[in-house]
This record gives sequence, C-alpha cells and structure tokens, in this order.
Amino acid sequence: MRPIVAIILATCPLAGCTTAETASTPPPVQAQAQCNDGKLDQFVGQKASADLGATMLTASGAKTLRWGPPRSAMTMDFRADRLTVAYDDALTIVSARCG
Repeated sequence: MRPIVAIILATCPLAGCTTAETASTPPPVQAQAQCNDGKLDQFVGQKASADLGATMLTASGAKTLRWGPPRSAMTMDFRADRLTVAYDDALTIVSARCG
C-alpha cells in the first residue's frame, strides 16, 4: 500500500505544473472599437444631453464617451476607442474629437 501512496504523492507536484502552464496562456486579443471623428462636426453647437451623447457614440463608432465640462482638467492620454466631447457653461458642445 505504501508504494501506491508514494507514487500518488510523487505525481501531485507534476500535475500542478501542467495546469500552471495551461493557465498562463494569454487570452486571445479582442479588437477594440476605433473612434472616427469625421462625422462629429454636425454636433458642435447643439445642447449636450445623454441622448445626444449616445447618438455621437454611434456616429463615431467609439466605445466610450468622455464629457469635458468647462474649465476642467482632463488627462492627455490618447485612447483610440474614446470620444471626448467638450461643452461650455450653457451646455453647448464646443468640440468633439477622438482620443
């Protein structure tokens, strides 16, 4: 009986190594949505709203929307899947661009 227990105990660490190698395989890369700001000039001058934001997301193909209130600081990192919309104190859109 003891030789069987010894064999089982000896193979347990090996089983752990094989599952670790399988688990470390990276997942497949998913394509991200690309923002296209070619059709966004039509929204400049309109009042900012949640509905208009959703329409702008659809028009640009962006994955995320970032609103830029007046006099606020924003990061300068570029994200190809993000639409950034700036508006003034009257909630009028002054610019819409990708990034």
